[in-house]
Amino acid sequence: MEPWILFTLSAAAFQTLRFALHKILSLGGLSSTGSSFARFAYAMPFAWAGATLWLWLQGTGLPPLGRAFWIYAPVGALAQILATICVVALFETRNFAVGITFKKTEVIQTALLAFIVLGEAVSPGGWAAILIGLAGVLLLSETPGIAGRWWQRIGPREVALGLGSGFFFAISAVGYRGATLAVASDDPVTRAILSLALVTLMQTAALGLWLRLRTPGTLSAVWAVRARGVWLGAASMAGSVSWFSAFTLQNAAYVQALGQVELIFSVAVSALFFRESVTRREIAGIAVLTLSILVLILAL
Repeated sequence: MEPWILFTLSAAAFQTLRFALHKILSLGGLSSTGSSFARFAYAMPFAWAGATLWLWLQGTGLPPLGRAFWIYAPVGALAQILATICVVALFETRNFAVGITFKKTEVIQTALLAFIVLGEAVSPGGWAAILIGLAGVLLLSETPGIAGRWWQRIGPREVALGLGSGFFFAISAVGYRGATLAVASDDPVTRAILSLALVTLMQTAALGLWLRLRTPGTLSAVWAVRARGVWLGAASMAGSVSWFSAFTLQNAAYVQALGQVELIFSVAVSALFFRESVTRREIAGIAVLTLSILVLILAL
């Protein structure tokens, strides 16, 4: 199995663990923005410790960072923050499911942006896998208990936030791909972990400054949950290293497409650990998503 596949599966698994920790530990009292900041802030020390240890073990010193890194990395970092804000805003709308439906176009948007910005094209087999995966994701992401077909519930706010979150997540993926390629090292882990350390620093500083100016009490609340937040940070760091490593090795669109296996992991965690029932629709979605992953792997 190719390394980028293993890294992507690892990333999806750790991301599922992170969401499970959110549910189990429940960072109570934090706003959505504060919870997002906790993710970056508590992951940053792990990222820097990991980068320092890895570079020391490699004995190669700090590799040069190309000029492009300082363009791609901040853009990717900011885009990830904006994408998270769009998703949080979707929770405040009446038609959350509709917005999430449009968010699921992020893989297609990533493929288009990767071609425009990095010149990385997707093969016909890759496009087939992406479209099949989109169908599987839509089956898994439907929210029960909301009346009417999704096209009967479309509102401009939901469309804007959904497409916006997908767009910013796509920019983030392409930005991180470009940043890792700008690190002068032949080792994918070195490129990944160094990029991650710098990106988490940027995100923590930017979002921390914004919270300090707008809602200063949030920073104190984040510090108050440090005993639980450290585990969230560890899981976030492990997942991010895997994502970045995958992006150093493969087209961002293919990584995003395979990364949707996270939904299958989430359903499994929901059923096995939280004892929540699995519907026929979810089983069908898992089957279709699994088919898309097989098509993607065979097409490359």
